[in-house]
Amino acid sequence: MDARASWNARYLKRRRARHLGLYLMGLLLVLLVLAQSCGSFQNASSGTSSDTSSSSTSPNASEKRGPYANGESEASGDRDGLFGLGGGEDRGREGDKEAEEPDKPYAAIPPPEGSEPLRDRFEDDGAGEQYGADPYNGAFSEEGSFQAGRMLVRGAEDPSDGPLKENRLVTYYGTPLSGYMGILGELPPEQMMRQLKKQTRAYSAADPEHPAVPTIELIASVAQRNPGPDGLYLQATPEKEIRRYARLAKENDALLLLDIQLGRDDLMNEVRRLEPFLKQEHVHLAIDTEYSVNAGQVPGVDLGTVSGYEVQQAVRYMDRLVEREDIPDKLVVVHQFDTGIVYGKQNIQPTDDVQVSLNADGFGRAPNKLTKYDTLVRQQPIQYGGFKVFYRQDYPILSPDEILQLEPAPAVVNYQ
Repeated sequence: MDARASWNARYLKRRRARHLGLYLMGLLLVLLVLAQSCGSFQNASSGTSSDTSSSSTSPNASEKRGPYANGESEASGDRDGLFGLGGGEDRGREGDKEAEEPDKPYAAIPPPEGSEPLRDRFEDDGAGEQYGADPYNGAFSEEGSFQAGRMLVRGAEDPSDGPLKENRLVTYYGTPLSGYMGILGELPPEQMMRQLKKQTRAYSAADPEHPAVPTIELIASVAQRNPGPDGLYLQATPEKEIRRYARLAKENDALLLLDIQLGRDDLMNEVRRLEPFLKQEHVHLAIDTEYSVNAGQVPGVDLGTVSGYEVQQAVRYMDRLVEREDIPDKLVVVHQFDTGIVYGKQNIQPTDDVQVSLNADGFGRAPNKLTKYDTLVRQQPIQYGGFKVFYRQDYPILSPDEILQLEPAPAVVNYQ
């Protein structure tokens, strides 16, 4: 069974399980209505010989007419189904729709033919030795062998069918409103997408067992150093721009990560504002935690903080959204610039419908970035890890091979 068939099978199984309770409830209602109909029919039959001529004038006539007391025939009841919700042949067609296999709302870039698995290419003289850091510290299995390419953090599980189950995400981060905050503001959308696919293809080649998916990471609310009219130190990206990039991602079988910088606003206010977009199958959520500041602080000047409890509120919100809208499972990416910015991480719990990736953010020297990943991801595990690369500020810029030798291998790699 190939990856797409495996994903489709798991998705159908989970979808049917979600609706099992509704099916059972509907069956119970049908049985109750049938029981009531049989009781009414029995009462009517017992008085047929004596009441036939007077049934139209009897004060109890409406009770004896059974469930079609408003003059509807049984035929019309069969056609419309229980409570007019459809049945008979229509119900059969619904069953056919249910049996159809859903497609993923994205497509990974296939690896080049003959690409060698990462674990087969791994050598001990990797990025850690080359750059004077030790990203492999503690990164060995109980048998003592390095588990190259494993994306789940040690001891974590993933019961979902989210995009990280079988794939890696490679994202281009930024906003079209500024040329100083990432490549989205430096290149026209179509040119940016071509470059993103090229960068994504390099990760599929480096780890063909986890083909990478191109992902646009659009800042949906941009932190400001001036308070603005509402005093939130925040500027919302116009909805027309979000729609533009949502459409661009969909047309290219890519994903869209909507990134929120909080300023002085509440995290859930920003998440709820984006719900019309988050309902779309290919749209997911990212949180830039260092821009969440308190009264008297200014984003970009003061490092903000977000609690694990607040992050978990967003995770639960996304989980309920998946259930309510019956859409594919979601991902929440949590950016971390330094230790302590996300506190109370033990409160962050992925769900059956929502994956969580803790990303090591920040630019600078390669050894420092490798050490930061080890501290913020491997030593404080939740589920998946992510790694941020800065084209202009990193030195040197780590290659996909070097990045994927981290433990765990980053499931999300962001480029700014």
